[in-house]
Amino acid sequence: MTTETLHRPHRVWRLGADIDTDALAPGHAMKHGIDVIAKHCLEAIRPEFASKVQPGDVIVAGPNFGIGSSREQAAAVLVQLGVAAVIAPSYSGLYFRNAFNVGLLLLTCAEAESLQDGERIALDTRTPAVRTADARTLACEPVPGFLMEMVDAGGLLRLLRRRMAARKEADAQH
Repeated sequence: MTTETLHRPHRVWRLGADIDTDALAPGHAMKHGIDVIAKHCLEAIRPEFASKVQPGDVIVAGPNFGIGSSREQAAAVLVQLGVAAVIAPSYSGLYFRNAFNVGLLLLTCAEAESLQDGERIALDTRTPAVRTADARTLACEPVPGFLMEMVDAGGLLRLLRRRMAARKEADAQH
């Protein structure tokens, strides 16, 4: 994911409102690693999701996405499965931060629920906006640069490692 417009169409997986972290990373799977937890992602809501989602697909949901516990795995499973972004009118504050920390793009879009399951959309991360096949443009709230930097790096830890490596290289040149 880069901060430039993404031209590749993304398939929409439409969910409802109030998707909680237990639906994303079920408690019964939490004793396993992220690869196993991901196989159970959304099984109570969309049993086919984990086996059918493709890299680059997006989740579109109603308000309050990510409510519930603060488990980071609820965002990490979507990264593991290759989800490009989540688009919703609002998010739990903890989920919002956890998502960017693991490199998952969240777009806050008041009109998210107008998107349909299976629809193909383009994401413009510069504006940001969602563009539909029928030429509609749905505006999204701006994503702060430092959060986009984390998404581009693949998460906070990767960003920090990149910065530390750059600093070491700069120090070595002096």
